[in-house]
Amino acid sequence: MHAISHYQDIVTAHFKSLVLKKEPKNLYEPIQYILSLGGKRLRPVLTLMSAEVFDVDSKKALDAATAVEVFHNFSLIHDDIMDDAPLRRGNETVHEKWNINTGILSGDAMLILAYQYFEGYEPTIFRELAKLFSKTALEVCEGQQYDVDFETRDDVTIAEYLKMIKCKTAVLVGASMKMGAIVAQTSAENANAIYDFGLNLGIAFQLQDDYLDAFGNPETFGKQVGGDIIENKKTYLYLKAIEFASPNEKEQLRHLFSIQPSDNSDKINSVKEIFNQTGASEATQNAIQHYTFKAFETLEKMNIGNDKKVVLKAFGEKLMSRNV
Repeated sequence: MHAISHYQDIVTAHFKSLVLKKEPKNLYEPIQYILSLGGKRLRPVLTLMSAEVFDVDSKKALDAATAVEVFHNFSLIHDDIMDDAPLRRGNETVHEKWNINTGILSGDAMLILAYQYFEGYEPTIFRELAKLFSKTALEVCEGQQYDVDFETRDDVTIAEYLKMIKCKTAVLVGASMKMGAIVAQTSAENANAIYDFGLNLGIAFQLQDDYLDAFGNPETFGKQVGGDIIENKKTYLYLKAIEFASPNEKEQLRHLFSIQPSDNSDKINSVKEIFNQTGASEATQNAIQHYTFKAFETLEKMNIGNDKKVVLKAFGEKLMSRNV
């Protein structure tokens, strides 16, 4: 196996050289645009790394990794439309740069393109990849719907929230890793264990992303800080604050999550203050650690060398220590 930077370099070079069909221009230019913005590209890196965990050249998993990243970016285009988000990775979102109709149609095309990248694999591998991909894509849609539903509910539980982020985010991280295992044709036990590793890491990653949405640096976070607060999303931070809050704090928080002021600055600052005062911020950071360590426990179930376990654990630790 190689260092994480090796797989990141492969993915970066691949997407720089990726050329899509050019016509009609207004369909393919937005796709090229969103893919060119880069981002963490966590998922394709995991697919390549997973293949080499099971002793297969990572480049054999490059088509599967491309499918994962194209699908992920398709979901971002549509999520940004639904959230009316102005920024993605520090740049204009597709629907802002073009228009909503373009965002919908280019996103649809990306979903189809993602499936096409599996076509180069032999039938047995193709079938397994497509089966996992279809299951995962549907779960991502379910997670997005839960997320939308929660915006207008006042009775969301921690368990429901965790189910939502599992579907919306974590299953794709798990699938990214399992795809590398499928390409490598390792055992079902290994493939399932690395899926669970990715799943728990994905939950930790989303909890961290939610935390940074409130407390991140807008210059390096790449998204609008406080976006979840503006959208009244019932994140882990919010739910823990409700759980720990005094009656007065609870009333204030619920009021803040029922309004949509023209200037959100005061709302964001007031909510963040309650998150800190109630201990919700600390509880969220503890949950991030919990799911990261849960991911590490699954490494012991894999029939791989200790050197490979060390690389996977280092990757998880790097994600957990994000501070932007």
